[in-house]
Amino acid sequence: MSNTQPIHIIGGGLAGSEAAWQAAQTGAKVILHEMRPQRMTDAHQTEGLAELVCSNSFRSDDKEHNAVGLLHEEMRRANSLIMACADQHALPAGGALAVDRDGFSAAVTAAIEGHANIRIERGEVAGLPPADWTNVVIATGPLTSPALAEGIRRLTGEDSLAFFDAIAPIVHEESIDRSIVWAQSRYDKVGPAGTGADYLNCPMNQQEYNDFVDALLAADLHQFKDWEKVPYFDGCLPIEVMAERGRETLRFGPMKPIGLTNPRDPLVKSYAIVQLRQDNALGTLWNMVGFQTKMRYGIQAEIFRKIPGLQNAQFARLGGLHRNTFLNSPKVLGRDLKLKADPRLRFAGQVTGVEGYVESSAIGLMAGRMAAAEYHGNSLDAPPATTAMGALINHITGGHIEAEGYSGARSFQPMNVNFGLFPEVTVVKPEGVKRLKSTEKTQLKRKAITSRALVDIMGWV
Repeated sequence: MSNTQPIHIIGGGLAGSEAAWQAAQTGAKVILHEMRPQRMTDAHQTEGLAELVCSNSFRSDDKEHNAVGLLHEEMRRANSLIMACADQHALPAGGALAVDRDGFSAAVTAAIEGHANIRIERGEVAGLPPADWTNVVIATGPLTSPALAEGIRRLTGEDSLAFFDAIAPIVHEESIDRSIVWAQSRYDKVGPAGTGADYLNCPMNQQEYNDFVDALLAADLHQFKDWEKVPYFDGCLPIEVMAERGRETLRFGPMKPIGLTNPRDPLVKSYAIVQLRQDNALGTLWNMVGFQTKMRYGIQAEIFRKIPGLQNAQFARLGGLHRNTFLNSPKVLGRDLKLKADPRLRFAGQVTGVEGYVESSAIGLMAGRMAAAEYHGNSLDAPPATTAMGALINHITGGHIEAEGYSGARSFQPMNVNFGLFPEVTVVKPEGVKRLKSTEKTQLKRKAITSRALVDIMGWV
């Protein structure tokens, strides 16, 4: 049975615009609420929909060997407005998709304003949506208004929202040197769902530790804009800030070697140890414990590859510290993106715990289609986990592992799409080839993942 109440979408950024377009294309009536220009944010400059406040790049457009390029292609096949406007206003950028930011925003705005099934209402939705709004998508992004954020927090609990990211890097498991690292929990402690060997440990001698600290102290740091500035808390200090407090500080903090014994050299005590904690249920991603940082991206990988066992590390995500608002989605959202505490509310975009323009738009695409199905008296499952969109929604609503000793949003952190989020795939060695180089195997694996995804997404589309 169709619901005649319109779909209310709060937020006219990338995710909200995509959600509105997807729902309206099915014939559903949509009201898109955007508080600009009546109330501006610290980051936005215009009242245009889908304004890009940082980079103008949508990153790689390689649909065969890059996870974000695959996401581009899946969205194109799902009639994405964001991708159509990005393609229309693309700029030369090598293998990346970069856009003319003004032309892009103007195109999205014109499409939404011109759609017969969408009405735009300018003005802030202060607090939780009214009770008579029965089908709502909240896509308010990392700069959610304080009144709405407070309403969400009252509804879901104190640990449901974070207002900044203290992000540690995440490493692809297959790039970790297992001949150097070993698996062991501190003091062999067996926690919930643990075995006593739940961390991977990277040992350092004194010289290696001192070289690492020297590199941290010399590193270029990210320079925050006024609106980006975030407070430091003792529980999540950037590692370079800890290093500045004293050369031995890290050894008594996240790199402490106590309670750990290297089975390859049990009589020699490591001077310092970097621990990696499993970050997803598939076991393909490992988090560098306590390694949040404000170092520039360009230098991070170089410095972190000084750590024994990570000399060839490939990073699914680099570290950072940002002002942000995001949900502890694994705890408070269902796979249908509905808030468990109030199922009339769906969430979309960066507030759900994804990073990046395209990832935010993709969650908006799925939320819009799910809301439209409900409007028409039906339901729509999430895409298969073998697709880029399905892998993203699976991570934010169920694939993340809540680590022992971490709670709420401190453990769950925003994530870009990456191949570590996908289920394993069988790689078929080309006929006549006896042995594959590691780079060749990686390329074959990625091509197998993307080929499977592009078949599987069409059933959902």
